[in-house]
Amino acid sequence: MDEADKDAQPLRILIADDSESDRLILKTMVRRQGHEVMTAANGVEAVDSFRSFKPQIVLLDVMMPGMDGMEAARHIKALAGEELVPIIFLTSLSDADALARCLESGGDDFLSKPYNRIIIEAKINAFNRMRVMHRTLSKQRDLIRARNEQLVKEQTIARRVFDNVAHTGCLDAPNIRYHASPMSVFNGDVLFACPRPSGGMNILIGDFTGHGLPAAIGAMPLAEIFYGMTSKGFLIGDILREINLKLWRILPTDMFCCAAFLELDFHLGNLTFWNGGLPAGFLMRRDQDLLPLPSRHLPLGVVSGDRFSAEVDTVKVEEGDTILFVTDGVPEATNAHGDMFGEARLREVLDACDTDRSALEAVLAAIQSFTDTEQTRDDLTLVSVDVALSAVLDELPQRVAQSALGGPARWTCEYEVAGETLSQFNPLPLLLHICMEVPGLRRRSGEVYTILSELYTNALEHGVLKLPSSWKSSPEGFGHYYAERERRLRSAGKHDTVRFRLQHETGQKGGELRVSCSDSGEGFDYTDGALSSLENDGYAGRGLALLHQLCESLTHRGSGNEVEAVYCWSIDSR
Repeated sequence: MDEADKDAQPLRILIADDSESDRLILKTMVRRQGHEVMTAANGVEAVDSFRSFKPQIVLLDVMMPGMDGMEAARHIKALAGEELVPIIFLTSLSDADALARCLESGGDDFLSKPYNRIIIEAKINAFNRMRVMHRTLSKQRDLIRARNEQLVKEQTIARRVFDNVAHTGCLDAPNIRYHASPMSVFNGDVLFACPRPSGGMNILIGDFTGHGLPAAIGAMPLAEIFYGMTSKGFLIGDILREINLKLWRILPTDMFCCAAFLELDFHLGNLTFWNGGLPAGFLMRRDQDLLPLPSRHLPLGVVSGDRFSAEVDTVKVEEGDTILFVTDGVPEATNAHGDMFGEARLREVLDACDTDRSALEAVLAAIQSFTDTEQTRDDLTLVSVDVALSAVLDELPQRVAQSALGGPARWTCEYEVAGETLSQFNPLPLLLHICMEVPGLRRRSGEVYTILSELYTNALEHGVLKLPSSWKSSPEGFGHYYAERERRLRSAGKHDTVRFRLQHETGQKGGELRVSCSDSGEGFDYTDGALSSLENDGYAGRGLALLHQLCESLTHRGSGNEVEAVYCWSIDSR
């Protein structure tokens, strides 16, 4: 029987009146209207009859012996719970206070004595309509509640999966502080941090358009690309281009991701950043003015790959400096008057920030004070990164999951990059990937990447492109060096080459990786031991010294355009 058929059925109506004549009259009138009737002579009988008869409407006399109508009404309403069972008081009272007490006890209306058949029928029909409407609304409410609970449950599970993908990096590193206050289980803000194989870390803070699950959809591929390419040693430009292309392909045209990408190299003291659409970040140097890190690009996913700009800015940083970025929920936080927190107020807070608390804590306290009790309308994410000694973060690259596969023990690989490919392709991620097939090398990816990177950089920049390190002795020369590097790369010919030969062998207690790198350049005087030192604090001059420190041996041959590095590793329980 469907709901419409149930509503057309006769109603069950309980009549409670201590007057036998009135009870009989009312019972007769209601039955003639086609309803099923049960009667009670007092309040106690009325409550008992309610339990057994389960009436849909109750007609209740106010004055009855034992338990009066008002007390019986309170019991009946309690027994009915959330179900609407209208109670119509039968009374000849006219006192306003008495009638008000009837309503306060749970009554819904009054029926005056003597009874009028037409009025009785009209009131029963009206309250039946109200009862049916209440039941319908209650069912819809329960259905919405159940579906919302199911949705939240599914989103919570999905969020757990997302967190396992998105937070596999180093957000818990000692130099990172962050705060994220989403508007819902899923939100459009993303924050990733991942150690780089060569040391340092990459950080991405982003804000997808919109809120909730739709805004979070793009975060999954973004996280996979960010972590996958960062851990394999890809450069910031390559990662940004890949993310932009992916988002441009999969997102609808009205969705994109405002983001800032930070590449921190603690060895060289460099901060390389790209800001596309986020509020300006800030570099807080000790005892110096704030340095804004503004947006100069379109957000990720807006334009196609051939129109996307991955041009980055690089600034020098040193221990004690702090970088702070926020999503637009911070400047757009509003107070009770509708005023926005704003970027100017954010800068004032950072300018006044003392050493007693972190910049992130100061900004959060300022937002709380500004908005007071006003609810924030957007996701709120802040991240601050302290520039730390590289040794503090040395354990980060070791957070690499171990594989159950045995991997290759003895192998040799030769790889050559030539001509225009030198300007179009970075071979380091591929070479690192080959080396990482050896399980014992995976937790040493940082050292292996550093060796490959130093050998390749020396061969390409000093050997093939003939760029002198002395140019990097000043900030102006540093910029000239890399501008000239790009120019000479574009004119590289087919005879310009860099060749790698990797040879690995696993023993009982560890293994040995031999990396030979040669180039088509003229070489250099490698007999001058003063060329490189880890004590150098400039922009260059530490590469060969670092290789000597990491490798068992480092041997130059010929005119200096061929070098072999021998890296030994031992089996340990790390």
